[in-house]
Amino acid sequence: MKLGDHNPFGFQVNYEKFFSKASKDEKDAQVKMRPSTTFLKDGIRTFVHNPVAMVCFVLIVIIVLGIIIIPEVYPYRYDEMLGLATSDSGYNNLAPFQYAPAEQAILDAGGSVWPHIFGTDSAGRDYFIRTIYGTRVSLSVGFFAAIIVLIIGTLYGSISGLAGGKVDLIMMRIVDVIYSLPDMLIIILLSVILRTTLGSSLDGTILANIGVGMISIFIVFALLYWVGMARLVRGQVLSIKQEDYILAARSIGAKNGFIIKKHLIPNCMSVIIISAGLQIPSAIFTESFLSFIGLGVSSPMPSLGSLANDGLGSLSVYPWRLFVPAIAICVVVLCLNLIGDGLRDAFDPTLKD
Repeated sequence: MKLGDHNPFGFQVNYEKFFSKASKDEKDAQVKMRPSTTFLKDGIRTFVHNPVAMVCFVLIVIIVLGIIIIPEVYPYRYDEMLGLATSDSGYNNLAPFQYAPAEQAILDAGGSVWPHIFGTDSAGRDYFIRTIYGTRVSLSVGFFAAIIVLIIGTLYGSISGLAGGKVDLIMMRIVDVIYSLPDMLIIILLSVILRTTLGSSLDGTILANIGVGMISIFIVFALLYWVGMARLVRGQVLSIKQEDYILAARSIGAKNGFIIKKHLIPNCMSVIIISAGLQIPSAIFTESFLSFIGLGVSSPMPSLGSLANDGLGSLSVYPWRLFVPAIAICVVVLCLNLIGDGLRDAFDPTLKD
């Protein structure tokens, strides 16, 4: 009897009668696997499906486009004292959408004058464009400070974790010393010292356009704020360097620099992206605080912190001068914090389903 033949007195099953091989289309229909993707694409897809993070991301994009485009088309400059040329004090301390007497005369004669959306300050400068420039300065400091922290912290943590032994011990003790310092006190002292030291040495250089205050802030972040990133990256490297592919790379003679560049940093991207995303609002808040106490950007360049400080003195008379930059700081920092939470939810492997 051949395989598949049916014996009427037996219990064998005629497989050819009851079963048939599945076709390729039927096999493909049973496959319910996710399409192949990369870690970055998967994280971006998860982030896009987070409605709160996406709303905040769109709002930040609108703010960034606004601070880039508006100064190019706005008729007033951030440092322009409107009544200075004619010694007209009527431009000083205008309320929102209020016109100076000279501007009102132009309107009465049938002319057109661009309104002062947020009024003017005590020097007759348009407050709206100063708020736009202040937001530009604060965001620029936040993004550049995050880049500085990312580069220094990632390299330092990678080298410490990969080297191990005494090198790791010494490098981490340096981090512990920096952690033990009172942040704000050191930031204030460094800002004062750097402003005094760099004040005259930048004259006539390209850095003079940036200002001593902003350079001081960048140096402060480069000296103090990278330790958190370094610790996170080191922890990831300590677990990753035990993997077999690191041993395989060492066995074929790969240098430490190659291992860090090709294996360690790409596999630490989740920690790096999350930490960098949360570092930006922290940097903006620190810059605003330094500018508020007079150690931030140099006058006449505005910052949201310096604008809030200017508005504090006239709170009872012109309250909008404090509320406008304060609300701008709250909106920007809140949006960036929520974006950072969205990045954490999207790129943290421990939160994946």
